[in-house]
Amino acid sequence: MGFEGFALSRVDVGEATLRVRHGGSGPPLLLLHGYPETHMMWGKIAGDLARDFTVIAPDLRGYGESTGPAATKDHETYSKRAMARDAVDLMRHFGHERFMLAAHDRGGRVGYRLALDHPGVLQKLSLLDIIPTADVWKRANKAFALGYWHWSFLAQPAPFPETAIAGNAEWFLFEGMMRGQTPPFADDAFEDYKAAARRPSVIHAMCEDYRAGASYDVAADEADRGKKKIDCPVQILWGGKGALGAWYDVLGLWREWADDVTGQAIDCGHFIPEEKPVETLAALRAFFLG
Repeated sequence: MGFEGFALSRVDVGEATLRVRHGGSGPPLLLLHGYPETHMMWGKIAGDLARDFTVIAPDLRGYGESTGPAATKDHETYSKRAMARDAVDLMRHFGHERFMLAAHDRGGRVGYRLALDHPGVLQKLSLLDIIPTADVWKRANKAFALGYWHWSFLAQPAPFPETAIAGNAEWFLFEGMMRGQTPPFADDAFEDYKAAARRPSVIHAMCEDYRAGASYDVAADEADRGKKKIDCPVQILWGGKGALGAWYDVLGLWREWADDVTGQAIDCGHFIPEEKPVETLAALRAFFLG
């Protein structure tokens, strides 16, 4: 459980300083988290992964205890392209020019953008509970508007969402977003998420992430559609009790973006590594070690 035995550091990657935990030995494996979390979301499986891999788990720029740059009008500084640059520079800091990557939610969007922008860098890529960003917006309908309403809300111009959230950010991000469901988070991870939620800079970074997701990231995807493909094996995992499998042909969509795609549903909701750590660990190990 947790990151026992991992080193904790702060790594300057140029545009941001990332809080990072790293440990283990073996082939390098980068873990990227999603919204509204931090790298602690991997705590239930990181120790086991470290038996086979050198595991590196940062907070994305602006999230958790990582710093982020100033926002720009085009939202590029919180785009997945910018976060992918962070990831490549972080791994080079640790001496890894090529590596494997497992990424959930927003981190997954960073992951596939990294694969498209930096061909040859990724050896294998596992994406958890996402479809490509441009395809999300292209297929947006009533079910999406009601179920994933935060995509539109957080993307509204500043300071509207930041101001609305500021009154009770912890309630908004967890009780409100989860609609009364019991969160599947380990205690130490949940405390980390709540501590981050109390920092206005983190709330602003999250909103900028979603603003980029509604603008810059879509444009980047559309510019690459039909022209670029992910050049490494891709695993797709999604929550069988969540929205993705009900709304989309998940594997079919990803096969438009990569030639080598496999995957499966896990019997859980959105927070796959935290809800079903044993099953997630088994799927990741089978893919990365296979």
